[in-house]
Amino acid sequence: MSTKKLKIHFIGIGGIGVSALARYYLEKGAKVTGSDLVSSEITEALKKMGAKIFIGPHLARNVLAHTDLVVYSPAVPRDNPELEGAKKLRIKCQSYPEALGELTKKYFTIAVSGTHGKSTTTAMIGLLLTKAGFDPTVIVGTKVKEFGNSNYRAGKSKYLVIEACEYDESFLNYYPNIIVITNIEAEHLDYFKTFNNVLKAFKKFVKKLPKDGILIVDEAKASSPRFARLRLARVNEKKYKKTEKDAVKLRRVLKVLGEHNISNALSALAVARALKIPDKVSCQALSEYKGSWRRFEIIKILSPKPYTLISDYGHHPTQIKATLQAARDKWPDREIWCVFQPHQYQRTFYLFKDFVKVFRQAPVDKLIITDIYDVAGREEKEIKEKVDSQKLVKAICRSQTSTIYLPKEKIISYLKKNLKGGEVVVIMGAGDIYKLVDEAKASSA
Repeated sequence: MSTKKLKIHFIGIGGIGVSALARYYLEKGAKVTGSDLVSSEITEALKKMGAKIFIGPHLARNVLAHTDLVVYSPAVPRDNPELEGAKKLRIKCQSYPEALGELTKKYFTIAVSGTHGKSTTTAMIGLLLTKAGFDPTVIVGTKVKEFGNSNYRAGKSKYLVIEACEYDESFLNYYPNIIVITNIEAEHLDYFKTFNNVLKAFKKFVKKLPKDGILIVDEAKASSPRFARLRLARVNEKKYKKTEKDAVKLRRVLKVLGEHNISNALSALAVARALKIPDKVSCQALSEYKGSWRRFEIIKILSPKPYTLISDYGHHPTQIKATLQAARDKWPDREIWCVFQPHQYQRTFYLFKDFVKVFRQAPVDKLIITDIYDVAGREEKEIKEKVDSQKLVKAICRSQTSTIYLPKEKIISYLKKNLKGGEVVVIMGAGDIYKLVDEAKASSA
């Protein structure tokens, strides 16, 4: 069936991944409907593109009988009324990773995976290929300024650049020609349970490369035992050396801060070299990268007292360490505050000691921790009873004044009352903590 004749319904259409796929099909001329519990900037943008969206409780009647395909977010439970209704109507149903996996078969796919840096590296590669004239289609897990503040770029070539998440082994649905692995750490242990299982999943993913496929891994990391085990999956992958000379060159041109972004840019540069793109073109493209939504996004707040606000998606101890160090490197003489919302009870429980260690050593003057963001459908009652933010604050225990707990609704008023002006405030987390950024911006207007 022609894409233009397709009728597709997306359950959870406001999600950062699902919405990008909806944009893809809208660009191709398909008739798109969708549903989400709440309205957002993303759903409003999709409406303007022509999607019909139902906001509120999911209802079976939202899925019309003549629908050809239903795509649902991985967060949607199996007893979702719309999903059950679609199955009764015998409509083909696919999860977002399954649907994206079908697309990867039709393109030369570059898949960016790893514990951290996926979104930024995907955005960098997409921008680089665009500047080099490759006209790629890009699906990324954040909004990118260069793509019109969107999580999707429509391209007309054979190239597709995607962010490939390891959670639930989603990336095993994809058929990549190039795989970039930014790093591998203990993460998503609610699903994987052990770090060894994380490694096994990445090893299976690498095996999905064709014989002429390319695996790109930082050479320094590739020599470690965890990556050495990965390399047993393939014996013929091409190696791209990332040198200190390249890092020095990128430090001079990159506008985004932090050594973690140098690493991300080195991965993008390696992809460019694999595709025979000249370094001059690559460095120019990377120098124009302005950063992505909630990735060390710098916002000036002017009132009631002026301060610098950083909005960041970091929610894993390694990300937190990198972000706060980047802030200290950028502003060595300014007071740095961090407002952190832990993301998911299970992550907080499994990595509790790592969070404590990172925050004890963090180069911040004031740490505010709010309640854990409850991820629907991914939390275990027994775990929720074992951990909370107050326990995390008590364990960090740097001092009663420098580390405190506050409920989210009290944070902005606390900042207004206690900031003297000139501070750097990092608001960090993968949940809904970004709403505080919007609130701070609104109060400053």
